[in-house]
Amino acid sequence: MLVLSRKKGQAVMIGDNIEISVVDISGEQVKIGIKAPKNIAVYREEIYREIKNENARAACPDIARLKEFGKKDSKEDKK
Repeated sequence: MLVLSRKKGQAVMIGDNIEISVVDISGEQVKIGIKAPKNIAVYREEIYREIKNENARAACPDIARLKEFGKKDSKEDKK
């Protein structure tokens, strides 16, 4: 991990098109501003983790529910 010191109004560049700047410092809280292309998603870490977890749950559906779904279809076919 790269660790840098920045003062209010200073920035860090990531590549040619992402700029992270220190907007304000108040006690132990730092406000940052992020300029990035619209095609790059920017999330707070806790939101990003929730999105990843939800996507993982959606990609691995409950096997029991799938089996139950198959049983409903086969019952309707017998009618």
